[in-house]
Amino acid sequence: MSAILDAFSSRRIFFVMLLGFSSGIPLALTGSTLQAWMVSERVDLAVIGVFSLVGLPYTIKYLWAPLMDRFVPPFLGRRRGWMLVSQIALFFVIAAMALSRPRAHPGVLAALAFLVAFFSSSQDIVVDAYRTEILLPEELGPGAGVHILGYRVAMLTSGAVALILADRMPWRLVYLLMAGSLAVGIASSLLAPEPELSEKRPRTLKEAVVEPFLEFLSRRGASGILLFIVFYKLDVVLASALTTPFLLELGFTKTDIGAVTKGLGMAATIAGTLAGGAVVARAGMKSSLWIFGVLQSVSTLSFLLLARLGHHYPMMVAAIGLENLCGGMGTAAYAAFLMSMCDRRYTATQYALLTSLMAVTRVVAGAPTGLLAKTYGWETYFAVSALAAIPGLLFLLRYDRWSAPSG
Repeated sequence: MSAILDAFSSRRIFFVMLLGFSSGIPLALTGSTLQAWMVSERVDLAVIGVFSLVGLPYTIKYLWAPLMDRFVPPFLGRRRGWMLVSQIALFFVIAAMALSRPRAHPGVLAALAFLVAFFSSSQDIVVDAYRTEILLPEELGPGAGVHILGYRVAMLTSGAVALILADRMPWRLVYLLMAGSLAVGIASSLLAPEPELSEKRPRTLKEAVVEPFLEFLSRRGASGILLFIVFYKLDVVLASALTTPFLLELGFTKTDIGAVTKGLGMAATIAGTLAGGAVVARAGMKSSLWIFGVLQSVSTLSFLLLARLGHHYPMMVAAIGLENLCGGMGTAAYAAFLMSMCDRRYTATQYALLTSLMAVTRVVAGAPTGLLAKTYGWETYFAVSALAAIPGLLFLLRYDRWSAPSG
């Protein structure tokens, strides 16, 4: 127990949490919060819909991740230098958004929102690399947990808190306050320790682009690792894809759903990620992945029970709480595993690639969910979702045959 407490009280983990907060601030400012601002300014709904394209940089961030492995800013070091550059850029661009006029000049606002997404995804690249490199092996679990905690609190800040503030002050001031909240990340970049690199970083851009692939694919069990990453949270993706339509069809109000999913759900997720990080520190990576992989599947069965019971408020609360708690645990172990799979010479590139691969599961697996539920009903749908955990667990049987990064 003392080892776990020492891990959570680490100065390194403290800065990882603050950087998680900095990473989470920009997302809603180009998403749901921006949509609310445009609606209040009576921007045409078709224009608001097109604004979803400004989030494109988040999906292709691996394209410029090698630049952050190859080049080092002339201050603070390879990781802290890039963090500071991206955070200062975010501060100025979000402040510029605050001074824009959504209805009169939507094109200018779209360009600024796109820049926010670009610098935000760039910050994500280097923050992910930083925590992977700065944390000791026994700190990966707790580090993943507190990073998610900081990120979730930031999403609440730039999402719900920003909306509440917008009822009491002009949107311009709200966005200026959100820009100011990046001071947390800027201070962390200035004060946090720079990771020590035992191996040489890429010397050419070609090495930064090609070597991360060659190094990963040369490992024993590389294909199994990649397939495990794709399938490990497949059951969670399927179960959560249609949660809102499912609950609405059962007769729950939007207020019921919002209060439970955003209130209890977020609290359960945060508790799950912290608990998951502690278990990884205590039980180890392999055992934690097994435990949480099974728990994620079992928690999905609570929705199957809710489908059978119908409009049953206590069961709805229990299902959402259990799913978010177990999902949070699995996410902490999953994030820790991804960090452990990165060669520290190419952390930015490999982590960006692995998380992009993880996103493929969410996009592809989510596509047929509506047809499956419509054709076979909700009980069968959630039964299939629970069984979708099996492929990931089968690949986990080969865990001992996977080799660690060479760097």
